Amino acid sequence: MTSSAPLSQPVTHRRRENDWRLFLRLVPYGRRHGRLLILSMLLLVPVAIAGAVQPLIIGQAISLIRQEPNVYEFLRNRPLSEGLVLLEVLLLIAIIVRLIFTSVQGYLVQKVGQQITADIRNDLFEHVTSLAVRFFDRTSVGKLITRLTSDVEALGDVFTTGAIGIISDVFSMLVILITMFTLQWQLALMLTLMLFPVTGVIIYFQQQYRKANYKAREELSVLNSTLQENITGINVVQLFRREKFNAQLFRTTNRQYVREVDKTIFHDSAVSATLEWVALVAIAAVLWLGGFFVLREQLTFGTLSAFILFAQRLFDPLRQFAEKFTAIQAGFTAVERVSDILDEPIEIRDPEHIKSQHSAHNYRDRPPHSSIGEIRFEHVWFAYKDDDYVIKDLNFVIHPGEKVALVGPTGAGKSSIIRLLCRLYEPSRGRILVDGIDVRDLPQAELRSRMAVILQEGFLFAGDVKSNITLGDSYSFEEITTAAQQTNIDQFIEQLPQSYDTQLRERGTNLSSGQKQLLAFARAAIRDPHILVLDEATASLDVGTEALIQDALDQLLVDRTAIIIAHRLSTIRNVNRIFVLKRGQLVESGTHKELLQQGGLYASLHNLQMLGTE
Repeated sequence: MTSSAPLSQPVTHRRRENDWRLFLRLVPYGRRHGRLLILSMLLLVPVAIAGAVQPLIIGQAISLIRQEPNVYEFLRNRPLSEGLVLLEVLLLIAIIVRLIFTSVQGYLVQKVGQQITADIRNDLFEHVTSLAVRFFDRTSVGKLITRLTSDVEALGDVFTTGAIGIISDVFSMLVILITMFTLQWQLALMLTLMLFPVTGVIIYFQQQYRKANYKAREELSVLNSTLQENITGINVVQLFRREKFNAQLFRTTNRQYVREVDKTIFHDSAVSATLEWVALVAIAAVLWLGGFFVLREQLTFGTLSAFILFAQRLFDPLRQFAEKFTAIQAGFTAVERVSDILDEPIEIRDPEHIKSQHSAHNYRDRPPHSSIGEIRFEHVWFAYKDDDYVIKDLNFVIHPGEKVALVGPTGAGKSSIIRLLCRLYEPSRGRILVDGIDVRDLPQAELRSRMAVILQEGFLFAGDVKSNITLGDSYSFEEITTAAQQTNIDQFIEQLPQSYDTQLRERGTNLSSGQKQLLAFARAAIRDPHILVLDEATASLDVGTEALIQDALDQLLVDRTAIIIAHRLSTIRNVNRIFVLKRGQLVESGTHKELLQQGGLYASLHNLQMLGTE
């Protein structure tokens, strides 16, 4: 997903846009389904004509019964019963035509709306998953879920219930007005003049609705965030007996949301009530002025009856227009909120010339392990926020095949180094090279195919065991089983109910923490990486399982560059070098024995751990 998505715009232009600009941002999605949109709009013609014909037929029936002079020519020389039957047949045809075309048109519009909604949701999801991790550090999950679900649903209404519906209502009103002016221009003019103040009132209430709806959706985001947080942290909630306290917080947030929704209901209801009142006034005005013309024999009773029906039908589209305008306002609110996400720049991207240069690279055509795997940090500075640097002027070189451990107190910057190496974040200053190439000059797919990262807590997706090892890559079943055997976890997998086809629940809740971690080792083995990163990878394993995996890990580390983060210093005695970090700086470097002889920070940490085990 790139920043050229139809809904996105440069961040420098981000501002509160008017409705027309917001609508234009949706137009490219409508163009993708232009044929269906055009067909649905063409069907508006027979719907509007059939709707306008019905009052005329009823008016003619009344005039025919009263034998008034305005009866159509084809009815004058017919018996009353025959003329009424003919008018009934015409009325039935008009009703059937209107019902059929309205149903077809409604189906097409809803279909287009769902397709547009799906397109926007796809683009939004693709864009969100392309954003840097920094964005997720400051954005709640509940907010993103609201954008991808309820906000996107409201976007579809802009075209379906909104734009197309309003075009339909306006077209119907125009047909009705033209028909009325051909019958009696004075009554038609009176009804037309009544539309202007009513339209002004509707616009005012809709503006107020828009403001209230925006606040309501913001409160919904907060509500979803609270819900998601409590579900994710349910263990802590229950262990520390936070149920009542959190329930009270949720009730407070829920009340704020309901308060904002009540405002939207008030403004929406105000529009409906105003239109109902004005429609009654319009009918009364038609009866008053039309009765005056009837008494002066300037208007027939049949035409007056048709005008009363026209008055009702004239305000029906206006009433529907108001309801659809409400949907549009809700949709425009959603456009603003979704655009805020799509306008987020993709900080970490592959330059175009780099994409073409490396497009032919193939993971399986890489050089042997022994010749690659060098990692170099050159004057690297990094801050998560402003100038609060967690990495300060870091310089080191890890040679191909070398095993290096990162140690240091909490907050020393160990995990930040891994995130920078994997290019989840960009360094503030300096550069990071892998095999002599700046990581910013490598396609992200190529960079991450060179390395495998095993985190302290393995994350599993809903699906079977096989898919959680391959993660969407095209590996054969033989390769999957080979990777499991290499990491000594094939016996564990075979003990599962359906072996490799066992379905795992969300986040792998039907496996233990240790079992989830075992699958993470298989993920790394099957990718045959040049660089292996272990971030406290064996912390969640029991002693027996750790011994089993250690043998597989020793084989996995052969001829590979490895970076190991470990808090238990006893597990890293055999690495080639140990980097000791403190407050983002490299303060010591050497082997286990060399660092103990120096008597510095590493020796202090080691002695503290030895005391803790006694």
